[in-house]
Amino acid sequence: MNEKMDSEEKDEKLPDQESDCTENQKREAKFEHMTTAPVPVLICELAVPTIISMLVSSFYNMADTFFVGQINTQATAAVGIVFSVMALIQAFGFFFGHGSGNFISRKLGAQETKEAEEMASCGFFYAFLGGLLMMVVGILFLEPFAMLLGSTDTILPYTKKYLRIILIGAPVMTSSLVLNNQLRFQGSAAYGMVGIVTGSVVNIVLDPLLIFVCDLGITGAAIATVASQFLSWLLLLAGSRKGGNIHIHLKNFTWKFYYLKEICRGGFPSLCRQGLASVATISLNRVAGNYSDAVIAGMSIVSRITMFANSALIGFGQGFQPVCGFNYGAKLYKRVREGFWFCVKWSAVFLAVVSVLGIVFAPQLVAVFRKDDVEVIEAGVMALRYCCIAFPLGSWIVLCNMMLQSIGKALKASIVAAARQGLFFLPLIIILPGLFGIKGVQMCQMVSDILTFLLAVPLGISVLNEMKREERISYEQK
Repeated sequence: MNEKMDSEEKDEKLPDQESDCTENQKREAKFEHMTTAPVPVLICELAVPTIISMLVSSFYNMADTFFVGQINTQATAAVGIVFSVMALIQAFGFFFGHGSGNFISRKLGAQETKEAEEMASCGFFYAFLGGLLMMVVGILFLEPFAMLLGSTDTILPYTKKYLRIILIGAPVMTSSLVLNNQLRFQGSAAYGMVGIVTGSVVNIVLDPLLIFVCDLGITGAAIATVASQFLSWLLLLAGSRKGGNIHIHLKNFTWKFYYLKEICRGGFPSLCRQGLASVATISLNRVAGNYSDAVIAGMSIVSRITMFANSALIGFGQGFQPVCGFNYGAKLYKRVREGFWFCVKWSAVFLAVVSVLGIVFAPQLVAVFRKDDVEVIEAGVMALRYCCIAFPLGSWIVLCNMMLQSIGKALKASIVAAARQGLFFLPLIIILPGLFGIKGVQMCQMVSDILTFLLAVPLGISVLNEMKREERISYEQK
């Protein structure tokens, strides 16, 4: 009788044991692939879905600007103003997403799965709660918040309508970014791509339907954005439960200071980069507002165009990050360096081509969004051409920052991240317009990019040399 009961108990446990075994086998296979496959092939394999995700995501941001641009100049400017809030929401999402994701990739590289599982849940729930707090505070102080962002009296009614709905979606947006980044850092960017691309496509379809057919105007654009983000959130949650990925469980959530510290260590550079991007956008809008609503609208259009061009670079770099984290955790420093130089070389070539095209076709690109407003086009064309001059430098700036962040060099990564939109941009947006007028506003980002490149070169080289030394010591010890 006892033997029969023991047998039944074993049979009842068998499905769970088989499931655990399958998950472990998938993770072992993933580790083997990430640390032995040829680096260029591996990066391209991981980069394709992230590039697609970034391009489609940027395209729907451009679509928002395009459709809202059909309403009037003030509505276009309002979207540009609220973009700084989107950047702030992204800052918190990337803070928790990159902070937890970097940790997860290193722990999976070191084959320490338990801590990776706890970190995944901590990153997700911290981000959701942070987004909830942002939503409550933002809605309570909606009008002063809109004015702080750089809204003028004529733009304010549009800003409030758009901003209120975007803030309602903040908890979903922040936690979606965490899920997407955690999937990417586990080498499962394809699952993230499905969530991001599907949501973006739905957003593009809903925009004209809600704005024009339902006659909701700028409110319809905001509803389309939040609805599509919610769909992405559901798909990303589903993706985290497939392919040997780490599941999000409330039981794994913990308030341990250790995990929060590691999130801060890995995510602070992203918070610097995205948070300062928000501050930079606010500063740009406030300075541009001294000239006219059309200048704000023109700069908003340029930011969308440059974001689209940079999204391919960022997607390529995101394909490098899990390779970097896994192999650094496994102490395979040669593979890390090989991947870095491969990405820098090819992204520089790509950005050089984009720069030439952007300079030549600047008038046509800006006119797509506001073809009937000459002042908007004039303001945007010169700003776009200035930005294109420094485009190729972004290959080193972005990939250096991603490498430093992925291997846990938080201080150096934070310096590079803070430089472009903070250390250099914020003083320049005050100084240059005073010296050159509106031209100073238009050239500000270009000058900031050049100075950031000069700062990032020695920081990146020092870490690459450090990995060389570690590799030599390891070889000598063998």
